Amino acid sequence: MAALRTFRKLCQHAQHHAYKLHTSAPRVAAVVISGKKLAWQIQEEARADVEDWVLTGHRRPHLSVVLVGDNPASHSYILNKTRAAADVGISSETIVKCSDISEEELLDLIYKLNTDHRVDGLLVQLPLPDYINERTICNAISPTKDVDGFHVVNVGRMCLDQSTMLPATPWGVWEIIKRTGIPTFGKNVLVAGRSKNVGMPIAMLLHTDGRHERPGGDATVTITHRYTPKDQLRQHTKIADIVVAAAGIPNLITADMIKEGAAVIDVGINRVTDPVSGKSRLVGDVDFEGVRQMAGFITPVPGGVGPMTVAMLMKNTIKAAKNVLLFPAERIRMAAAS
Repeated sequence: MAALRTFRKLCQHAQHHAYKLHTSAPRVAAVVISGKKLAWQIQEEARADVEDWVLTGHRRPHLSVVLVGDNPASHSYILNKTRAAADVGISSETIVKCSDISEEELLDLIYKLNTDHRVDGLLVQLPLPDYINERTICNAISPTKDVDGFHVVNVGRMCLDQSTMLPATPWGVWEIIKRTGIPTFGKNVLVAGRSKNVGMPIAMLLHTDGRHERPGGDATVTITHRYTPKDQLRQHTKIADIVVAAAGIPNLITADMIKEGAAVIDVGINRVTDPVSGKSRLVGDVDFEGVRQMAGFITPVPGGVGPMTVAMLMKNTIKAAKNVLLFPAERIRMAAAS
């Protein structure tokens, strides 16, 4: 009988522990990072910077935006940029050109804006018509006015860890990571996407030396792209402490691919048709609802990286205005002609 009682107690003890394990608190879903809130903080900093600049006797910074054609998405992006400029005290203008403008005519316009001392920041909204070479246009903008950070000089300086105009979206991703307190030193990072305007610059910012003139994140970075086999992509994402999705493929990153507690930054902007409502909606490259159950941090689409891109563009415009003190007019003219 004593042996039977002992056996029963052992069974009850085991059942009790099994119940505790089974009923333990479920894993808390990821912290959703609000790009809108962070962008508001940055725009507040920009507004204060502009006012200080003006109070010391300088002209208010001015941003010129060139739009070619009638792409609705481009019109929407530019409207967001000019509204943000007005909000922080930057004056701006949008120059709209017909979609049949020749490359030579567009280059002539850029030259005029390069040499106009009233214009501090200059950007040509991408994409451009197929017959216009985007690299030629990006390189035609004076590096000191290049608020998109796409000129080959600014790209080169970024790759050399030097202070320069950083591309707004990658800089926005970098600020999200830093301001959220996500550690990068010695961490594994997976960047899904190799575009020269987004994926490559993000990788550069995250892997370079934190002690250099333009401090980097000291992370170990792997870059994949749309042709990386899914099983290989999963091998990389499963060990990544930070996943940056920027490939332009809806639902590329799913919950089964994520290391528990990883930070997931979704740069993708994809327009898809909702199967239930039949309406068009924006989604990222990440299966948000699924991945947030595994991740530690995650950005939404919309409302994540997008607002940060606009905020960093304002920072670059202020930097462009201050370039007047760093670069004599002769150097600006030489850069514009190069």
